[in-house]
Amino acid sequence: MAANDKDYYDILGVPRSASTEEIKKAYREKAMKFHPDRNQGDSDAEEKFKEASEAYSVLGNPEKRSIYDQFGIDGLKRGGRGFSENGFFSDSIFADFEDIIGNFFGFGSPFSRGERGHRPRRGRDIGIEVLLTLEETYKGVEKEIEVERETHCATCGGDGSEPGTSPETCRQCGGSGSVRNSHGFFSIATTCPLCRGSGRMITHPCKDCHGTGRIRAKKEIKITLPAGIAAGNKLRVSGEGEAGSRNGRAGDLYLIIDVKDDKRFRREGNDLVADMEISFAQAALGDEVTLGTFSGSEKIKIPPETQTGTVHRVKGKGFKNVNGWGRGDLLVVFHIVTPRKLSREEKKLFGALREIEAGKRGKESTQGDEGRLA
Repeated sequence: MAANDKDYYDILGVPRSASTEEIKKAYREKAMKFHPDRNQGDSDAEEKFKEASEAYSVLGNPEKRSIYDQFGIDGLKRGGRGFSENGFFSDSIFADFEDIIGNFFGFGSPFSRGERGHRPRRGRDIGIEVLLTLEETYKGVEKEIEVERETHCATCGGDGSEPGTSPETCRQCGGSGSVRNSHGFFSIATTCPLCRGSGRMITHPCKDCHGTGRIRAKKEIKITLPAGIAAGNKLRVSGEGEAGSRNGRAGDLYLIIDVKDDKRFRREGNDLVADMEISFAQAALGDEVTLGTFSGSEKIKIPPETQTGTVHRVKGKGFKNVNGWGRGDLLVVFHIVTPRKLSREEKKLFGALREIEAGKRGKESTQGDEGRLA
């Protein structure tokens, strides 16, 4: 099956509206059924187990599930609005499922075979909201943001041991991170209870990180947001997430874009929209006005006999297409405004106009009556 044809909901047998618990339960059932330790030599079962684990790695994570629901597997793999394949499907994909496989199934990971305790684990992804003005999304912007997350301890270099000391091999598992228990014909591997799967024991913990190898720290990160980016878009900054355990590589930082309301403009797709108030005289006789926009001043022509709701379009003055070529348009929507606090001269002129309009209505009414009499 081609990667783009996979349906993770179908693989786990759950509807798209399934809750996190329903997804976890479905994955547990698939894992129990197709686990390689139960299906020795069955390559089809192992493939189904891998597919179920891949599906759970996405649907079991709210952030990844949201991206998958919007953009599909291509969105997970792409850069920009999607994400790189390494961010989700790495060689340690099954490390995240120990709590399900171990607690509910009782087996160790079939893909580690005792080596997992030594393997670094990738850090968690983190996400933060970035609030932009509409003008910043129009032009693009470079910003510095502050991120607080776990990073490798500088004192021990992420090792967890006090400088000058080293971790010792776990005496119970011999460094494998797992122990095997025989039950009749079966030999079942479980996580070592002494070292908790790390395969080593820290006898002299680092005073700064207390043996974890990680500390919480703040960092200023410079980011560039492209022109045309919109509310709801997500961008990935590789390697700026949480630090991994056992000196594993860091996760990624996801920027979730939100946009402030603008007093003068709004966005509709890639079009920049402005509402312009015009007078009776401008609407009736036409006019030319200047409108200041995010890209400079534009001369806007008001045609004679303009009605409220008429739209004037300026080609290519909208938002850039963030995923490709071209731009949207500038749309100016005219709204005729009734004047207030009229001067004496204005009242006189409007009075004369009213008499002219009344005469026209009377003439039209008379012509209509003659037509009916005929």
